[in-house]
Amino acid sequence: MKKLGFGLMRLPLLPGGDTTQIDIEAVKRMVDTFMARGFTYFDTAYPYHGGKSEAAFREAVVKRYPREAFTVTDKMPCWEIHEEADMERIFNEQLARCGVDYFDYYWLHALNHDRVESMAQVGAWEFIARKKAEGKIRHIGFSFHDGSALLEQLLRDHPEVDCVQLQINYIDWDDASIEARRCYELCEAVGKPVIVMEPVKGGSLAHVPEQVEYLFRAHNPEASNASWAVRYAASLPGVMMVLSGMSDQAQMEDNTSYMRDFAPLDDTERDIVERAAAIIKGTIAIPCTACHYCTDGCPMGIAIPEYFAVYNSLYRYGEEQRGNTSTYFGVLAQSHAKPSECLECGQCEAHCPQRIPIIENLKKVAETFER
Repeated sequence: MKKLGFGLMRLPLLPGGDTTQIDIEAVKRMVDTFMARGFTYFDTAYPYHGGKSEAAFREAVVKRYPREAFTVTDKMPCWEIHEEADMERIFNEQLARCGVDYFDYYWLHALNHDRVESMAQVGAWEFIARKKAEGKIRHIGFSFHDGSALLEQLLRDHPEVDCVQLQINYIDWDDASIEARRCYELCEAVGKPVIVMEPVKGGSLAHVPEQVEYLFRAHNPEASNASWAVRYAASLPGVMMVLSGMSDQAQMEDNTSYMRDFAPLDDTERDIVERAAAIIKGTIAIPCTACHYCTDGCPMGIAIPEYFAVYNSLYRYGEEQRGNTSTYFGVLAQSHAKPSECLECGQCEAHCPQRIPIIENLKKVAETFER
């Protein structure tokens, strides 16, 4: 199985920008390219695109290709589970949304300390093991967003899991809060295959500072910025799959071009990536990946990732971008609540996989642009 997976969380949209209005015809074209080049792995989840990602997968893949031609991963939305009956209901809903009789891979989604406790209370581990025994799931596991100490405990307490999904990219590799290296090493130590999410860090590693662009182009003028990030993750031993949340045909063409006949990074390329990481770390103010987990339940409808992107742009490029960033901020503020209107309810921080202090950062954005 080729090591590039199609993550269905940032799909192309119809005009208007509503994340629930997916451009299915564009997705079909992307799927056809993906499949024609020998790739088979799709990754979706219950909340992606406001609950529409699974149905998009059904329309673009299941209705158009035989079941043996692809594999699909789905995930139990742990934050939606309050009792055992919720799991059966949602699991059956997911099968119907996707239009399949079984999932090749199925994870407990975005586990952290609080969710580990709640999943134990409702018997989630036993539930996914039972579905595997029934033939409704082929491989079980979990996606993880917390520290290495908790991951070590989970791997010890649940040897029955087949795979672990981790956030790994060359910026987060030695990050003290993400602990990508340590988490990867724990999985390697017990022989659990790793599926990588956010290898391009929400697309941010496709748009690198000029110094980094020069480093990459000097070595290989034809290689895209994203290719360095995806190949970095795919080069790690024990990595079974690297997911890319591709949003358009151009991204699909690029990713499949270099992953079709994947070549791991050599020593020179690894050195270049390490130098790139050091430069980029100095240009990121807020490490947001634009996953939008924070916005689904925001009572004010604040466009958190978009405001953070504006702030990061000003931070990276300086006052010369003040005019452009202020203009974009103004456009956002016309259709969304302003950062200063945050109620500080904290629901966004509870759902943030990056554990970003969102409330404090919204205050910084407000101070910068609402003067």
